[in-house]
Amino acid sequence: MRAVVFHAHGGPEQLVLTELPDPVAGPGQVVVRVHACALNRLDLWVRNGLPGSRLPLPHVLGSDIAGVVESLGAGVDAAWLGRAVLVNPGLSCGTCEACLSGWDNLCPQYRILGETAPGGYAERVLVPAANLLARPECLDTITAAAAPLTFLTAWQMLTVRAQVGPGQLVLIHAVGSGVGVAGLQIARLHGARVIALASSEAKLARARELGAEFTVRSDAPDWEKQVRALAPVGKRGVDVVFEHTGAATWEASLRLARRGGTIVTCGASSGHAAVTDLRQVFFRQLQVLGSTMGSKAHLHRIVLLMARGALRPVVDRCFPLAEAAEAQRYLDRREQFGKVVLTLDTGAT
Repeated sequence: MRAVVFHAHGGPEQLVLTELPDPVAGPGQVVVRVHACALNRLDLWVRNGLPGSRLPLPHVLGSDIAGVVESLGAGVDAAWLGRAVLVNPGLSCGTCEACLSGWDNLCPQYRILGETAPGGYAERVLVPAANLLARPECLDTITAAAAPLTFLTAWQMLTVRAQVGPGQLVLIHAVGSGVGVAGLQIARLHGARVIALASSEAKLARARELGAEFTVRSDAPDWEKQVRALAPVGKRGVDVVFEHTGAATWEASLRLARRGGTIVTCGASSGHAAVTDLRQVFFRQLQVLGSTMGSKAHLHRIVLLMARGALRPVVDRCFPLAEAAEAQRYLDRREQFGKVVLTLDTGAT
């Protein structure tokens, strides 16, 4: 099969198109013929090399996969064969206490496709049958590939960790990112009001189309003051800060949360060595919550909401598989609104 791999950590020039052996499904597994695979910033971090990582090379990136089930291993329901699917990117043992309690993303063996397991920058990918979800007819293959990782991440951040509710004011950083687009829609779905931050008027206009009540340019020198002015009288801050940018915005996020407010974070795209003034945390009784991915059950709920039209992935631009390096350069320039997707020449829709 054709696949894009890297043999050494470094820049996008390390990505090469090559041939790899076709995967073979074992018990409880399936082989999915990949039709589309969306990019995530995680791809760039893994390619560059994560601290302490001993990733076997060459490696295939790609967490967000949509395609068709091509072959089945022993014990897999034959009804999956030939079905259009999207793939949950979270891998877990399925038998430990965390998995059985619905917190499979806390499994000691938890992995993510494309991060520490071979991913979707390839014509085929091997996954557990438990990770399959039937693709709703209302989503084409490309849009379906744009759904799993970011919507799963944003769902746990807002509904499970922050427990966002009607009337709450939510500040979303970098709203044009994949997780920002998902977070905006999920917050609005749960009745929250959203302040969206982005670096261009074009991105802010798209955010308003998706339901953002307020928008602020994140490159404005007084952006923090503008956000604070939008808070209700007496609160002096927002109820929930949706954080994923890290060091560049962390101190402001702490200041912008109201007394008793919540900061929930899933990433640190601008750097992980953020400064925390602990006085902000304990004097103002803030909740600082971490969040990574979400349970398999959550993605079933998300896909049902997409089938009903309540949530929808946003695709910014597509690249063919052979142009994966250029797709990563485009993502790294942060020009997109929504997801960047690799497509394979399958003729599928």
